[in-house]
Amino acid sequence: MPVTADCHLHTAHSGDSDAPMESMIREGILRGLSTLCFTEHNDFDYPDSPDGPGSLFLLDTEAYLGELTRLREKYAGQIRVLFGVELGLQPHLSPRNADYSKSWDFDFVIGSSHVCRGRDPYYPSFYEGRTDREAYREYFESILENILACPDFDVYGHLDYTVRYGASRDRDYRFEEYGDIFDQILKALLEKGKGIELNTGGLKKGMRDMHPCIGVLKRYRELGGEIVTVGSDAHDAAHMADYFDRAGEALASCGFRYYTVFENRKPVFCKL
Repeated sequence: MPVTADCHLHTAHSGDSDAPMESMIREGILRGLSTLCFTEHNDFDYPDSPDGPGSLFLLDTEAYLGELTRLREKYAGQIRVLFGVELGLQPHLSPRNADYSKSWDFDFVIGSSHVCRGRDPYYPSFYEGRTDREAYREYFESILENILACPDFDVYGHLDYTVRYGASRDRDYRFEEYGDIFDQILKALLEKGKGIELNTGGLKKGMRDMHPCIGVLKRYRELGGEIVTVGSDAHDAAHMADYFDRAGEALASCGFRYYTVFENRKPVFCKL
């Protein structure tokens, strides 16, 4: 397995997981991983929260860091454990997210789009009354808005996440149909010194490709992109490092010689 760092993991500190952190660390050791970066969810103003706006994905960062620090010390010498967060980006949240990320000594910050102009594309209502193609394009356009408005992240997560949930999912999805907006997205990321994530999580849900699809990954490399982290997006130990052999092959086929791990918000390049 050429990729040995899983840089997108969720435990019971995230609102959509009940996985014990220690079980994931132990599984990472068993799977021969060198590095784990936990990236618990923090989504301010998430609209579909049962206990009021934003409540579902508000991270208790102090409790999270406390457990991570204890377990990092316990397993020192067996595996490297890094402190990350997955921030839900929305343009109006830029100052709040920036204040939050600067308040903690994160190793790594993923910026992700879980809400598109007030709606979560996880739910069927996001796609109702229009074609999947129209919904996907709106999602991609909102990513560009986030990049321009919200500069405090290291890589953008699962760029084409929305194709997991449309009625046609990725059956008719072709990168080339959105090449204009993806070029704007990728160029904006490069201008700001940001990277992208290669997320294998969609494969276990029956997707044909990773996030982003190979076309986006290849175009990012053509434009000079070099910063790519790899994450399983696992919410339990059973799916950690899923499809990492395939991720390494995809990176190599697109011309990458390295994948990236962040420490203290700085990229470290690891040879494939």
